[in-house]
Amino acid sequence: MNLIVSVDNNWGIGYENGLLFHLPEDLKFFKSMTTGKNVVMGEKTFFSLPRQKPLPNRNNIVLSDNKELKIDGVTVVNTLDDLLEELKKYDADDVFIIGGQAVYSLMLPYCSTAYVTHVDAVKKADKFFPNLKEMKDWKLVYTSEPQNSGELCFTYNTYKRI
Repeated sequence: MNLIVSVDNNWGIGYENGLLFHLPEDLKFFKSMTTGKNVVMGEKTFFSLPRQKPLPNRNNIVLSDNKELKIDGVTVVNTLDDLLEELKKYDADDVFIIGGQAVYSLMLPYCSTAYVTHVDAVKKADKFFPNLKEMKDWKLVYTSEPQNSGELCFTYNTYKRI
């Protein structure tokens, strides 16, 4: 299983239910990595999406403790056990955890690859991703050349569970 995330220098990922950065290049990267795949997110992440609609050309799975939640075109599961059972239907390489903080933390132990866009900046954040650099069971295996978007510099990084 994979996860994909964009972080700042403090591993911040969001503020007030929104992304910290809107980098067109990173959004294209996200789309290229997840199109045709299965994306797993929490309810708050789903409702932060544009138009609050499923991401197109992807199988959208939402984890929510709201047992009444129904979303057209989305598989809603209510527990970790239900989610893991649902994910058995798919090749693990075709599953991407896309947020938010609680879902990343819950699913990190099940993931083998993390695609992390690291933006060289610090923004006000109230949601964070675990610092993989400090985790003994994760290893940085790839870092792209620095990219620029406006005044922001960022790299694409791949971490593997060891």
